This record gives sequence, structure tokens and C-alpha cells, in this order.
Amino acid sequence: MNATVSSSASAVPDVIDRLVGIAPGSHLDQIRAQREQARTHAQQSYLSLFAPTPPVFGHFEIADRFAVAAFLAGLHGQAEVAHFYADALAGQGARAGVADAISAETKRGTAEGPYGRYPAGPLSAEDTAGPSYAVSDAQRPVLGERLSAGLAHAHLLVFHPRDASPAALQSLLDAGWSSTEIVTLSQLVGPFSHSRFASSPACRRWRNAPSPLSIDPRNSTMTIESALSHPHNTHPIAFTQAQLEWLPWLEPLPEAELTERHFAGLVDASRAKSPYFRLLARDPDILGARTRTDKDIFYNPEAGLPRAERELSAAAASRYNGCIYCASVHARFASLFSQRTDDVQRLLDEGVKADLGERWNAIVAASVALSSTPSTFGQEHIEQLRAQGLDDLAIADVIHGAAFFNWANRLMLSLSEPQKQAAA
Repeated sequence: MNATVSSSASAVPDVIDRLVGIAPGSHLDQIRAQREQARTHAQQSYLSLFAPTPPVFGHFEIADRFAVAAFLAGLHGQAEVAHFYADALAGQGARAGVADAISAETKRGTAEGPYGRYPAGPLSAEDTAGPSYAVSDAQRPVLGERLSAGLAHAHLLVFHPRDASPAALQSLLDAGWSSTEIVTLSQLVGPFSHSRFASSPACRRWRNAPSPLSIDPRNSTMTIESALSHPHNTHPIAFTQAQLEWLPWLEPLPEAELTERHFAGLVDASRAKSPYFRLLARDPDILGARTRTDKDIFYNPEAGLPRAERELSAAAASRYNGCIYCASVHARFASLFSQRTDDVQRLLDEGVKADLGERWNAIVAASVALSSTPSTFGQEHIEQLRAQGLDDLAIADVIHGAAFFNWANRLMLSLSEPQKQAAA
């Protein structure tokens, strides 16, 4: 997808504005306008997933996407958002009984997270028990095996993403999902973590303050795929600022097979060397929108939160969710831009309760509240941030940084595992 949004796409009402009730010219409208690329491409992410042009090929049909979305919104405790997607599902002419089945499964799947297990080692003390989930026997015939497997995987990523594994991906492959469709499913789960602030009561009060994907041809002939595993990997067992390697659980696209559309999704051509981005390039349109959102959130120098603290919000969310890889990357950036390496390491070593000083404590607390499922972010977090001198644009940057990494963590944790770099 090109950086310039088509006129037809730009004519579609902004989904976050609609769900939050942001009126043109309002205070929150003006705040969002100061991160215009993040705003534009968050909307483009929605369009790439739910209103692609031309229509989607393959088995992950639009109706099933809306069904998963309604389920996800319900799990996040976003009743109004769930109704929005349920209505959209009805508009797709869903199979009889699917909407009722989604509603019933949402009630069954409700939990609190994140929870899950770490690799055996010092982090095992932070293991947290929580319920596993599978679609009920009563609703499985209504939803079908494919969609039932998709809902189970969505629940895994919402509540216990660090329990993701090659076996979880193999369950999807066995149910008839292709590698490309699994990437799209993971990308669909992510935005619900990124946009969870949209229905928070705090933000509702704050607003009043002064190509679509074409299935990989190799998967279009019902070829049985297998998840990749790395039994000899030396998995890091503690959070670190050291640079880590990345091992995929699904096959990335070969660099030689990337098309113009794939490169448009990569945004930076150099990313073709990265197996992570070549895997996400299986769905190039959502990748391109997501990447441009990322760049505006973290690289836009115009006012708002200093870069070091944007990185801190990303590192705090990653530490809380248990993403060792993402935490390593953004902890390094936080150290680089703040020159507070020891404090950043304290966050990694002691966790999100570490005392980093009042301002950083407030940023970490807000990031953690946004990362809880359902979100516990509220007006008190905004007041704490304001008390530390953050203006509303800076607060929006905290929200964007943490929320975006709830998306990024679920991609990283669901599709791969980290690896210690080999000694030089």
C-alpha cells in the first residue's frame, strides 16, 4: 500500500474517531492531528484488514475477520466496539447462528491477563497461571473447525501471548489455515491491543479537556504446511539489553520472490534482508500501514514526549507482556536516548514495579495499565502523568507507544522465538 491513501479510502470515516466519538475540531481531534501519520495509517490498518481493495483471496473471508474482531473486542471488555463489529458481521451475511455463537464464546473466554510461563530459569518466579480456552462443543459445529481454531489462537494472544509456540501455530495449520492467513490473523489480533485506549473512560473524559492480500501461491493448492521449530536454540532466560537474534516459526518469503507490492509493504527496502519483515510481508498491505504508524509514533520529533520516554513506554509494555526480544530492542533505545542505562536495566531486572523516579514511574504505570487485559488505564493515570509535567500530546505519545507495543509483542511472541547472539 502506498504512503498516499486513496481518495476512496480517505472517505471512509475514521474508525477510532467513530468509536470514541471524537468530533472535528475537538481537543482530542487536535491532539490526534499532531500525529497525523499515526492517525492515517491506524485507519489504513483497519481498511487493510476489513475493507481491502480489491477483495481478499483465500479462506480468511471478511465475515470471519469480523467474527474474530467481535470476539476480540469482547475479550478486551470493549462492549461498544464489540457491538460495532457484530453489526458489521451481520452486514456480511454471516452464517446462521455465528453471531450468537461469538457472543456465547466471548462470555466463556473472558479472563484477566497477561498470564503465562517463561522459559525455565530466573523468570519462572513470574509465571502466572490462567485458563486455557477452546471453543465449546456446542458452538464448534456452528463456527466450524477453521474459525474455532482461529478464536482459540486469538484468545491465546490476548491473554497469554508468551505461551505461544510452534505447536499453537501447527494447530492452525492443521485446521486449514495457511502461513499467510496466520500472519493476517496475528495482525488482526494486534490492533485490538493497540487501540484498546479508544473505549477507555479516561479518554472519553479527556476528549473534553481544555491490495489486499493475495494468498501465497504456494499455499493455494491445499499443500500441508508445518510450523518451524528450533530444538537446539539457546533461548535467553532473562530480560537483557543485549542484541538478540530472531527465529521464525513460519517460513518467511524468500527475498528473491518479493514483488513491488511486498516492497511497498516493507516501506524500507533494506528490510527485505530481515526474516521478520519478510514473514510479515505475507500480508504487505497491513504491514505497510503498521510500519508507517510505528514511524510516526516513535520518530516524529514535533513536540510531545522525548524519544527516550517513548521507548520507555514500549520497553515497559514489553517487560509486562513478557516479550524478551521486544524489551531488549527498546530498552537499548531507552538507554541510548536517556543515558540512564542503570535505570533501564532495573526495569528489566526488577520488573514494572521498579522505582525509576516519579516521572518514569508514572510512564511505566500508565504503560502497564494499558497492557493489562482488559485495560485498567484510567483517569488517574492521566492525572499522574500531568502531575509530572506531561502535556496532552506527551500523554498521547505514552498511550501510543505502549499500545503499539501490545500489538508488536503479540506479533513477535506468536510467530517466533528469540536467540542469544553467538559470541564473536
